[in-house]
Amino acid sequence: MSSRVLSAATLGLQSFPIEIEADTHSGLHTFTIVGLPDAAVKEAKDRVDSAIKNSGFKPPHRCGHITINLAPADVRKEGPLYDLPIALSFLLATSQIKTDLANKIFVGELSLNGEIRPVNGILPVALMAKEKKMAELFVPFGNAREASIVSDLTVIPIKNLNELIAHLLGEKRISPEPPQDLADIFEPQNYTADMAYIKGQEYAKRALEIAAAGGHNVLLSGPPGSGKTLLARTFPSILPPLIFSEALEITKIFSIAGKLEPRKALISERPFRSPHHSASAVSLVGGGQFPRPGEISLAHRGILFLDEFPEFSRSVLENLRQPLEDGMISVSRAQASLTFPARFTLIAAMNPCPCGNASDPEKLCSCTPAAIVKYQRKISGPILDRIDIHAEVPRMKFEKLTEKKVAEESQSIRERVKAARERQLARFKDLDIISNSEMQNQHIKIFCDLQEKEMDILRQAVNQLHLSARAFHRIIKISRTIADLAGAETIEVPHLAEAIQYRQRQI
Repeated sequence: MSSRVLSAATLGLQSFPIEIEADTHSGLHTFTIVGLPDAAVKEAKDRVDSAIKNSGFKPPHRCGHITINLAPADVRKEGPLYDLPIALSFLLATSQIKTDLANKIFVGELSLNGEIRPVNGILPVALMAKEKKMAELFVPFGNAREASIVSDLTVIPIKNLNELIAHLLGEKRISPEPPQDLADIFEPQNYTADMAYIKGQEYAKRALEIAAAGGHNVLLSGPPGSGKTLLARTFPSILPPLIFSEALEITKIFSIAGKLEPRKALISERPFRSPHHSASAVSLVGGGQFPRPGEISLAHRGILFLDEFPEFSRSVLENLRQPLEDGMISVSRAQASLTFPARFTLIAAMNPCPCGNASDPEKLCSCTPAAIVKYQRKISGPILDRIDIHAEVPRMKFEKLTEKKVAEESQSIRERVKAARERQLARFKDLDIISNSEMQNQHIKIFCDLQEKEMDILRQAVNQLHLSARAFHRIIKISRTIADLAGAETIEVPHLAEAIQYRQRQI
């Protein structure tokens, strides 16, 4: 006798249905799983056998020859999420339970005593179930809040195999997980760092405000101890709150990567990723036998902070070219070729030279000119060209450090940033972009019309600073962001002049 139970597989950030078929017949006992399973799926037969036995049913090792097929057979299956549908398919095939499982999806890992453990990647599965108009999605109790973010989908949280079977047979119904209240999830955030407690550095603070308003990349350069790291770690406090579509994208990535906290419904804070400079290329861009998101995808819609920028391997930094330009990363391996989103704000921090004092007017630099050039050449021109804002962070003098005047708080800066972002959302409401940094050349022509005076200034900047075509367009994007912060409808000369000064390299 054969049976069929629906489950799901996730490839990249997208899920699709998987049919779990079971067939049994008499003979010597064998338990075979086919359909390109990985090691975790092959080991499911031992977990399923013990879970079924300890739940009071006749286990597979007493039922002759068993074949489990995971269809479609040409797609690789990975992870323990197929344990539960395999167990149900076996119980149906051996007539130990009789119920209609049509239009229902099951995912979950089984423990040896029949309990059901959480698995990764539930949110993409829930979105797929809604798209396919499935009636119910059965998930482990620990994943139920995550799945219940998807509206118009009945999510059934299950704790063990016996509880599930009692529900399916109508003996004891399980209450569906209630839909999540987004107002509770997106409650105001409390930040440990605040711009008010950073002395001086008005120039760098203004650069970060512009970066936050338009999603632009920033390079902070200055001597050791000048506050570059502190500025970067305070940057999240001035970013606008996430909108639901952004939060959904981030949660999908964290769910697939297995970094979502248990029973957490949705990530409501912008991620801040700060990999060490010894990080490998795979950890940064993602990869593995079955490609997984790397640090740049985990920083999607948030911040990727690279401290000691030149200390990263040059080959690692060169991997940033595509995501900085396109907002995505394509990971190609023998098993699969996948594309992950990587629309992050890069905050890079570096010293001007190995000793750090090359830009300090009062401290003597001990580096030779050749050593300074070699240090600065660790970062290639194409990478620097993709960074919108170059800001100098000078050493603070005693008078600045000890002044009692409190600087502007992050909250007031965040209000301006939020207002600028709202203007951008209204401007791009019919497009698949949400910030000025995401504009392509065709969008710049539509939304960034420059008058003759502004064009003259831009012409002089391009000729005198020998700017590339990429830098030309990035200056216009930054000008548009500065105009949004000022509440101006068009880009004016002061906006353009301020944007140009951030293109000058400060290293």
